[in-house]
Amino acid sequence: MRLSLSFLALLSFAISAPTQSLDFSSYGLTPRADPSLTGYLGVFFLGDKPSVYFYLSNGNNAINLKALNKGQPVINPTKGTQGVRDPSIIAGGGAEAGKKWYIIGTDLNIGKTTWDAAQRTGSRGIFVWESTDLVNWTGERLVTVEDATAGMVWAPAAIWDAEKGQYLVHWASKFYSTSDSKHTGSPSATRIRYAYTSDFKSFSTPKDYINKSPTNIIDLDILSLGSNAYARFMKDETAKTVFTEVSTTGLFGSWSRPAGATATIASGVEGPAVYWDNQVAGKAHLLLDFYGSDGYRPYESSDVKTGKWTASDRSGWPTNLRHGSVLPVTAAQVSALSSKWA
Repeated sequence: MRLSLSFLALLSFAISAPTQSLDFSSYGLTPRADPSLTGYLGVFFLGDKPSVYFYLSNGNNAINLKALNKGQPVINPTKGTQGVRDPSIIAGGGAEAGKKWYIIGTDLNIGKTTWDAAQRTGSRGIFVWESTDLVNWTGERLVTVEDATAGMVWAPAAIWDAEKGQYLVHWASKFYSTSDSKHTGSPSATRIRYAYTSDFKSFSTPKDYINKSPTNIIDLDILSLGSNAYARFMKDETAKTVFTEVSTTGLFGSWSRPAGATATIASGVEGPAVYWDNQVAGKAHLLLDFYGSDGYRPYESSDVKTGKWTASDRSGWPTNLRHGSVLPVTAAQVSALSSKWA
């Protein structure tokens, strides 16, 4: 996903972006290493192929993946543009924990449109599929979440909000004046929007979640650090970089760039996807999509709250994987996925 803004806007954002020395001393942060989790399931699109492809880890290695279904898509959308990008796999929360999973994604087939049209008169819906076993995916639907002033809905993802008891779903949109029904004029800056849902069928009225106007912000992913602390990762579309912010006061608390962290993790990237390591407590993995070259590359950190990441070994990492997500899975789930999609 790409937009543009002026150098002055970039300079303004760089100057105003806050940093904070976040106090974690009162937090019993023990990001989990979980012996019940023995593998990883990745869902991606490939190149500009707008379908959902499944990848499974070789053993319990978070950055060594192999294609399932002989490299063919597992999900081919039939609604909307008949193309899905940015698939995000979401584990059920609350009563659905361990019983339900969802895949959501962007309704966009760039082969049938242009980037300009996709931003002005693109889909305002979110693709949804659901599963009770991670193997069989049903219930395809395209749910409209924004009104007619929105130019598009891009890169939806979600996190279970235990305090709310619902899924917080977020995406990127930009908006046009109500008098500009054909969206031919200048839009607002792209911002992150959110809504709550219990079933990915009905959604609350969307509101702004991250608005750093005049800087365009897209592609948000959030990692729970425990004890109501979170790290979030997003793309600055002006600078074409991904950066991180941390909150110790919840999903709607005060977010800041950690003091001492580099300004950005990498340049010329998008689609951050973050997940914990199954075996090493405190270790996390972050995928960044180098969309102009070979797709996702993995990064890692042993101290996420500092905002410092280093490039990982890519010897077992496939090329051409595009903006998606990764879910840690159990041995039984690995076996079922392998049996179905080997």
